[in-house]
Amino acid sequence: MLEVRKLVKEFGGLRAIDDVSFTLQAHTITGLVGPNGAGKTTLFNTIAGFHTPTSGRITFQKQAIEGLAPHRIFHKGLVRTFQIPRPFAAMTVLENTMMVPAGQAGESFWNNWFRRGAVRRQEQACRDRAQDILNFVNLDHLAGEYARNLSGGQQKLLELARVLMADPRLILLDEPGAGVNPSLLAIIMDKLRELHEHGMTFLIIEHNMDLIETLCDPVLVMAQGKLLMEGTPDEVRNDPRVLEAYLGGAPS
Repeated sequence: MLEVRKLVKEFGGLRAIDDVSFTLQAHTITGLVGPNGAGKTTLFNTIAGFHTPTSGRITFQKQAIEGLAPHRIFHKGLVRTFQIPRPFAAMTVLENTMMVPAGQAGESFWNNWFRRGAVRRQEQACRDRAQDILNFVNLDHLAGEYARNLSGGQQKLLELARVLMADPRLILLDEPGAGVNPSLLAIIMDKLRELHEHGMTFLIIEHNMDLIETLCDPVLVMAQGKLLMEGTPDEVRNDPRVLEAYLGGAPS
């Protein structure tokens, strides 16, 4: 699904990603962990096109994507979320979800004058699909609520709903559990598990190790811009290098 080869990203004299290579298989949930400043978010941003790599290769479904603009990568089916959700605060939950599909007929001024029927039919189909997705993520009862009124966990679910409207093949999730209360976190984990069972592929940055150990296999570990290791959750938990870099010491 995704291959990263000898990826380097430098900011001036800082090498934020240092010769990182890994492969993601389709239909897996891969975790990405490491201490703050390890380069995880920079790696996400570089894969998703928000940063241009200094060197290296990124291949998505056998197509080179390094250096492509974010919207072009998005349209290929590789999408990402952000640690802090960014909905349109003054729009409803339903409107936020309906905004996602590209190339909607109603975006054209002339279509609204001369192809009203086509615009109306497409908008109804988009509304129906958005309602189905909001029902899936347990936000259907908030479809008419303004996004600014949602809790942090509900905004994470809205972010997931918007991603699903894009028909993604690979989803990069940036800390889906951050700032989320336990009940909503359980819902998020259940939805990710269900999507995975239906063939979705994920790469997840997360500091909540319970989430990583429950959902992810394999797990990638980064430290100081480098890929420290790749393994199962058990292997990662017991590796001395990980304990030193990520947990701050060896096991007792």
